[in-house]
Amino acid sequence: MGKKIKVQRRGRGTPTFKSNPMRKIAPARYLNMGAGTVSGVVSGLLHEPGRGAPLVYIKIDQEKGYYAAAPEGVYIDQVISIGSEAAAKVGNVLPLGSIPESTMVCNLELRPGDGGKIAKSSGSFATVVAHRGDKTTVKLPSKRNVELSNNCRATIGIVAGGGRTEKPFMKAGEKFHLKRAKGQIYPVAHGVKMTAASHPHGGGRHRRPGKSTTVSRHAPPGKKVGLIAARNSGKKKRERGS
Repeated sequence: MGKKIKVQRRGRGTPTFKSNPMRKIAPARYLNMGAGTVSGVVSGLLHEPGRGAPLVYIKIDQEKGYYAAAPEGVYIDQVISIGSEAAAKVGNVLPLGSIPESTMVCNLELRPGDGGKIAKSSGSFATVVAHRGDKTTVKLPSKRNVELSNNCRATIGIVAGGGRTEKPFMKAGEKFHLKRAKGQIYPVAHGVKMTAASHPHGGGRHRRPGKSTTVSRHAPPGKKVGLIAARNSGKKKRERGS
């Protein structure tokens, strides 16, 4: 009997693998405010543990407001316009159909009204490539182009905190507390350093997996380690003439 590997233990849903919600501020998503253009004011720039980018609180009125990943350059008491008639200035929120081509955006919705799903981490952004009918082509942070509805909202600008990952961790404890805030485990032993009973990659004298590390998307939890449903692995071959 070997011990259960990490992917099996994570699936149980115990507090060991959950991020602590006590110090979380709020979800970062847009409000559904219907048609028309409204104005808000930046009333706070906040830090949330486990989130690399700062949060900005945009106050619409006495009762309404929302949190979002802060674009680089916003400041307290800045007036934010939200709607199709807003100017394409940093911090303003517009539907994709009203954003000029080659504009860098963040907090991008994949579907109208979902609150923002893409380009929310520090330093990330997407680029509006072209408009075609009721669709807009957007280049995602992964360099992949997708077509989204013109009604999907996005914030003009780049998420603040770019370059955060360039600062090295000088102590293991710093990385431990960062991982703990995100509900991740650190340090983690490599599978090849374990015994054969503890991990599919374990065992052997030379610390090699001994078999392909690519597994099916539908593999059971005890086997799903390594490159999960990888399209390719290893170094890409260079084409002739390149």
